[in-house]
Amino acid sequence: MNETRLEAFEKMLAAVQAEYAGIVSKMEELKGEGKVKTVTYKQLMARRLTYQNMLSLYEIYGLISTDSQ
Repeated sequence: MNETRLEAFEKMLAAVQAEYAGIVSKMEELKGEGKVKTVTYKQLMARRLTYQNMLSLYEIYGLISTDSQ
């Protein structure tokens, strides 16, 4: 049971980190194109904040360290 939960956690953490990195990358791309006032950019900003909060909670509870982000 604990191994299954740990595997699920590790899988979820990897997915959250990958999604966060993808969002940041897309935002940088749009920023480079001067599209920071677009709806897409604003939606990505909201998603980035959500994922950033999730990663911060993992860090607060000692589940990841700052340098693993």
